[in-house]
Formats: sequence, structure tokens, C-alpha cells
Amino acid sequence: MIDRTGLAEFLRRRRELLQPEDVGMPRGQRRRTSGLRREEVAVLCNMSTDYYSRLERERGPHPSEQMIASIAQGLHLSLDERDHLFRLAGHHPPVRGTTSEHISPGLLRILDRLDDTPAEIVTELGETLRQTPMGVALTGDTTGYTGPERSIGFRWFTDPATRALYAPQEHPFLTRMFASGLREIATVRGPGSRAARYAEILLERSAEFRAVWEAHEIGVRPHEVKHFVHPEVGALELACQSLLDPDQSHRLLVYTALPGSESHEKLRLLSVLGPQAVR
Repeated sequence: MIDRTGLAEFLRRRRELLQPEDVGMPRGQRRRTSGLRREEVAVLCNMSTDYYSRLERERGPHPSEQMIASIAQGLHLSLDERDHLFRLAGHHPPVRGTTSEHISPGLLRILDRLDDTPAEIVTELGETLRQTPMGVALTGDTTGYTGPERSIGFRWFTDPATRALYAPQEHPFLTRMFASGLREIATVRGPGSRAARYAEILLERSAEFRAVWEAHEIGVRPHEVKHFVHPEVGALELACQSLLDPDQSHRLLVYTALPGSESHEKLRLLSVLGPQAVR
């Protein structure tokens, strides 16, 4: 059963503790609120200000699990705080671990400060959970996929548009890498895992995947330097740095170019073009 009073008080307190700079928002002038405004939290949670405000006022409909998950992420809650929020809303908390898509506050704080470079947070299967605007400008919005297509390793074998973003000379290596990575995760997570299910689907759909899967290759690791082919700015040579959240197997990937290089200048142009650069 929902605890409306407890839910409202918890939301208000967490909102008051967050500052705009904590979530990548400008502070602006004439700020009288001790923390974030309700409308700012609503933006972070992808919901209307009216809906969020009613929750803080102990009103409105019973929020769904999806809504509570969005609020937990928008307020940058820890896993313990997220679970508490779910219980206040009358729901069972989601399962923790590698299948969880709740991003840790630490990774979110770092991502929120990377507005001048392409970056993204992904699961162990390469499912994009969050991108910076420059990340969207580089690869397009990859958070909108559903089902197996959320995984870049799955799309590599099923979606030509995914391959078009990478230099042709890298394709043979990436084919081996994605198959190797999927095999490794499927072995670790077991027969009932998403990784195992994705492999089964790809074995039915893709002759190329079947051929490389039969090689039983393991341990093909990503190159530090990625070679992209952007539809607007052309070839890009970007270093990829990775930060791992070991509790949930989420990775923060940050793409940078050597200062003074042609790719560095192209990234500056990409920042001007913005997220609409890839359609």
C-alpha cells in the first residue's frame, strides 16, 4: 500500500538536497529554492510538473513502477534510496545486480559534467542508458531502441545503419569482438540470461553471426581508439576511456580526440551541429 505522506516527505527532502550543478543544470539568478525546483525535477524525471507536484502534495494517482524508477533516476538516488522509494510507493523494489538499469549517482554526476564531449553509460550488453548531447551528436540517440535491438552487439548483425557509423576496415574486428563479448557474458550469466537469448536469436537470423560464433573466440577486447564515420563531419579517430561500476556492470564511455588533430576540430564542429547531426 502506498504511503503518501512518507512518499511526499521523502521526495521533498531529496529534491531540497540536490543543487542544479549536481545534475548538470545551470544555477541561474534569483534562486530562492534551497535545492531544485519541482519543474527541474520533473524535467529530470521525464514527467509533467503537475504530476510530480501532486506526489509531493500527497495527491494524484498511484504512481507506476516505471514512474517511480524515473523519479529515482532523476533524483540521483542510491540503490538503497531507490528501494526505499519503491516501498513508499507500494511496490516491490527491482532486482539488484547486472540486470538493473538504475545508474549509480556517482556515474551520473560524472556524466552530467561532460557536456563538451561524447559520452554514454551502457550496460554489459552495450545497451545505452544515458548519453550526453555530444554523444547523441556522434552516434544518434541510441537510448530509444527496444528489445534485443537495444544492444549494439545485437544491432551489429541486424542493422546496417549501426555498421555505417564505423570505418569499414574496423568491421571484421568488431564482428569478432561483439560475438566474443556476447559468448563471454552468456557463459557467465547462464542459459536463461538476456545474453543467451540474444545469441539464440542471432543464430537464427544471421549467417555471419553463426560463422563467427562457431569459432568460440573469447577475450577479444575493444581497441582504445575508435574509428567513426560521421554522416556530417566524416572520419573521426577518437580515444575511448571507460569507467566501470562493478556492482551493476555499467560502464561510462568517454570519447576524446587528440588536441590539435583533425578529429579534434571535427568534434568542435560536431558540438555546433548538436544532436540533430545524426538523423
